[in-house]
Amino acid sequence: MSTVDILVLDFGSQFTQLIARRLREFGIYAEIVPYFETLQEIRAKAPKGIILSGGPASVYEKDAYKPDAEIFNLGLPILGICYGMQYIMDYFGGKVQKASAHEYGKANLDLVNECQLFQDCTNGEIVWMSHGDRVEVLGKEFEVIAKSSNSPYAAVQNEKKKIYAVQFHPEVAHSKEGGKYLFNFAHKICGAKAEWNMKNFAQNEIHKLTQKIQGGKVLCGVSGGVDSSVVATLLYRAIKERLVPVFVDHGLLRAGERESVERMFSENLSVPLVVVDASEIFLNRLAGVCDPEKKRKIIGETFIEVFEQEAKKHNTNGEIKYLAQGTLYPDVIESVSVKGPSKTIKSHHNVGGLPEWMKFELIEPLRELFKDEVRALGKELGMPEEMLMRHPFPGPGLAIRIMGEVNKSDLELLRKADMIFLDELHKSGYYDKVWQAFCVLLNVRSVGVMGDNRTYDNTICVRAVEAIDGMSATFAHLPHSLLENISNRIINEVEGINRVVYDITSKPPGTIEWE
Repeated sequence: MSTVDILVLDFGSQFTQLIARRLREFGIYAEIVPYFETLQEIRAKAPKGIILSGGPASVYEKDAYKPDAEIFNLGLPILGICYGMQYIMDYFGGKVQKASAHEYGKANLDLVNECQLFQDCTNGEIVWMSHGDRVEVLGKEFEVIAKSSNSPYAAVQNEKKKIYAVQFHPEVAHSKEGGKYLFNFAHKICGAKAEWNMKNFAQNEIHKLTQKIQGGKVLCGVSGGVDSSVVATLLYRAIKERLVPVFVDHGLLRAGERESVERMFSENLSVPLVVVDASEIFLNRLAGVCDPEKKRKIIGETFIEVFEQEAKKHNTNGEIKYLAQGTLYPDVIESVSVKGPSKTIKSHHNVGGLPEWMKFELIEPLRELFKDEVRALGKELGMPEEMLMRHPFPGPGLAIRIMGEVNKSDLELLRKADMIFLDELHKSGYYDKVWQAFCVLLNVRSVGVMGDNRTYDNTICVRAVEAIDGMSATFAHLPHSLLENISNRIINEVEGINRVVYDITSKPPGTIEWE
């Protein structure tokens, strides 16, 4: 897509990606760029409007994040959210300072003036506040359009310049009509049409891939998960037999994973799947490593190395110029601040580009998509439900579900427990009701009693979460009877486990995976 409906300038909020996510739900195409995006690059994208995101900084601090002020002379409608609002007020001569009482959580929005932003919206509706600073003096030519109990300027506008600003976060689910506010801005104020959908995305991406790759071949790393399977299908539509899908068995897979992947590809794609057994290499390099970030980096570097070795076997004439992988937007957000000043949460093995010695150009067609959008894309491509509805499985595999060092005996223990957990979820009908479910081997031993004997064995944690796009999640409220069945089976059938616990942590504050 050459042009963008709404361009979001990122000032570092962990919610920034949700702005684009909500707009896309309405069929309005939005992209996120760093707050320091140049005016030339902004013009090149030809947006119909600009949104300034929230962020952790204070606008009155030295070195506060500030975009090119010429954005106000582009003649485009602008919406500031939280920090974005405070920047706008500061720029137009208002005053922002630390609030005497912070405002975090739900607040009721009192609409006090007519405004297109809140057209057809309910007065007194709940919005989500998250700020320690607030506007004390309005910028020139701005008027208040909404307030809350702690924010006299919860929303303001300069109708003449078409600049709007809100102190709350309309992008989060807690803001009940927040999506409507964003839609009103994009559609009614900016004139964006709701024309973006997965059919258009698929056609556009296939065309782009065909043009980019032309006569060359593409090495595609596949895991059998939704993301890499969709990438492979997309590439197959674009270049047919010039796709070289490679599956690396790193020895960190779930029980029966390799056989399942081979079967899925043979039934659904008319290209042979290349299977590489590199389990010994990975396990040898992980020996003695306990730090989760080191584990991730070792796995990521080894993946690239294995791929290059495999590529050489298929690249005798230099035809393979590209490496494709299923990087998603949440991976990018959590890994590195590629879109702006957002905080790094954890690294992902498939994010951050290729090392200098790698000869391939990276292709990541799903890099700007969320998980549910990827599933919608797969459905558009005609992929079977079995492939699309599989739970996410991390690239580093079971290595980040074992606390501490990774070894064969612990992997086998975890595989058995995980297989029982998933089996019980399938039998009870809960597998399709949760976003992701898995076991974690805690490597924490405790005393137990089995029969007349004292045991001192390991602990398994079972984790199941509900989510929409993976950026936030809540623990699944599984029935106690189901949890009891899972616990009984694991303890009775997996030698070496004498205790099962259930993780009831949501994201945030936790991540879905443990490492």
